[in-house]
Amino acid sequence: MRKFMASLLLGTSLACAAAPANAKPYEHVLLISVDGLHAVDLANYVAAHPQGTMAALQKTGVFYPNALTTNPSDSFPGFVAQVTGGTPAVTGVYYDDSFDRSYFAADSKCQGNPGTEVDFAESIDVDDTRLDGGGTPGKPMTQIDPAKLPRVLVNGECKPVFPHEFVRVNNVFEIVHGHGGRTAWSDKHPAYEWVGGPSGKGLDDFYALEQDSLIPGTKVKTTGSFKAEREFDEARVKAVINEMKGFDSTGADKQPVPALFGLNFQAVSVGQKLPKAGPGDDAGLIGGYADADGTPNNGLGVQLDYVDHALGELVGALRDNKLEDSTLIVVASKHGQSPIDASKFQPTDEDPYTKIPGYAFHIADDASLIWLKPEERAKSLTAAADYLKDQGKALGIGQLLTSNQVALAYQDPASDTRAPDFIVTVNPGVVYTGGKKIAEHGGSNANDRNVALLLSNPSIQPRTITALVQTTQVAPTILQALGYDPKELQAVQKEATQALPGAPF
Repeated sequence: MRKFMASLLLGTSLACAAAPANAKPYEHVLLISVDGLHAVDLANYVAAHPQGTMAALQKTGVFYPNALTTNPSDSFPGFVAQVTGGTPAVTGVYYDDSFDRSYFAADSKCQGNPGTEVDFAESIDVDDTRLDGGGTPGKPMTQIDPAKLPRVLVNGECKPVFPHEFVRVNNVFEIVHGHGGRTAWSDKHPAYEWVGGPSGKGLDDFYALEQDSLIPGTKVKTTGSFKAEREFDEARVKAVINEMKGFDSTGADKQPVPALFGLNFQAVSVGQKLPKAGPGDDAGLIGGYADADGTPNNGLGVQLDYVDHALGELVGALRDNKLEDSTLIVVASKHGQSPIDASKFQPTDEDPYTKIPGYAFHIADDASLIWLKPEERAKSLTAAADYLKDQGKALGIGQLLTSNQVALAYQDPASDTRAPDFIVTVNPGVVYTGGKKIAEHGGSNANDRNVALLLSNPSIQPRTITALVQTTQVAPTILQALGYDPKELQAVQKEATQALPGAPF
């Protein structure tokens, strides 16, 4: 019954995992997540730039215009889905900033009542003002400060919880590494070391820079400038090109070309959220969209042009190093961004969430996940639900999932340490912001979830598959492309996630 309800609420696939490949069709998979890139963004850009790299990739690719990312559509669950094949119901990952009822705060010495915020972002860096996170890129454990991590009691010992220990299931990097293939990834925070899987050993090379670092000579974060964000992405593009040349990400040591590797882009996401030009930007740049059809304003247009150019750099490096034919390129997105239609934008104050009876923690971007204090939960549930219903108009609530509904769609908050007590979806256009952003992600509306998804290789005959698909299906597809059994993924077994239809192998 739970799986059936989850399929209705979340669009989860209930079909069985596709059979393992009989041969190894590709030597390499290059996974690219262009965060914020909607399916309509890809389609519009290809139509307007038929000579661009995105158009070239689509001409030798399978395009899925009706792909949905996870619900919630945040960066962590969105990318966890791509590499595990699982939804938050089995991965236990609802957001990059969430809550666990069994953990203790970093400075608690595991004393007092359990239950604490779990924020795996810039907050755990040694120094989040620095681009290198206060450590050495390529060595994430030098960038993460264990003193800032949540704690858990293990056999009476109070131990830090590292990001890789947080995800409950294995992933494609861990499996490929286990079969002897080299693996590499680059992302926006050192906290993404979780990509190494629960063992912490699935990544041979992890190159992280801190996206929320300060632009040199300013008090503005990288996310406050179109140009700074492009430079942030480009530094990581160079790291991946180093790997294509047969080096590690830093270019210092000779290494085999990874069997599975890639990076995410942040430029488009910032172009969608940033209202106007920041430090180093050309004057007059405006972020977001000009109309409901997804026509980009000039600031977002610059970011899209950059990503198209950077994809060209990556494809060119594959070609230069004789890897193009043997590499499957997967272009996907962790999340979309809402709203596309600027006339729908409704900046909304999230403060009322902190006044919920029994309140422990919430996270609100353009949805809200709410946890009550574990010790007060039983006596506060009814009052909390009544309060949220009363505040529905002020908070722009479209739908309130109560604990019973969360239990059907995900896990039961009464017994699972991660599942939120309430999940709020909002009316289209509602964004919890003080006005510094004109769009956000995390919610369940179409603009949040309908993302770009494309498989490309020179040997592929172009086609568009309009069937509804999920980004969870990327993970088993990657394993099939490399000749491995998708059922090695624990989430594939638990949720019966199938590979993408029409995959060219």
